[in-house]
Amino acid sequence: MPRTTDPLDGPLDDRGDVRRVLAVPVTLLTLVAAFFCWAALVTRPNGPWDDGAYAGIAAACLLTLAAAGAVTALWLFPSVRRAMGWAWAAPALTLAAVAALRLAWLD
Repeated sequence: MPRTTDPLDGPLDDRGDVRRVLAVPVTLLTLVAAFFCWAALVTRPNGPWDDGAYAGIAAACLLTLAAAGAVTALWLFPSVRRAMGWAWAAPALTLAAVAALRLAWLD
């Protein structure tokens, strides 16, 4: 078997442990982003005069972007990227894109 230069490929590879530890905040932040994205999508103003609903939609979109941004910021650390692939950051980035579109097309 050829020898690799990556120290994480040896018998003391702890990427699985790191992945389990980092999965907790990534999952929780993604769930928070999903909740606020859902809230932004299902909230409907009663009319053009309903400033409270528009403010609630904008706040939910911004909170979605903040939670997804936290996931992305955590994922950008090289040690986290080594342990966790794109599949961990993709749902949060998708939710951020949906929230950005909802915020841009706010009635």
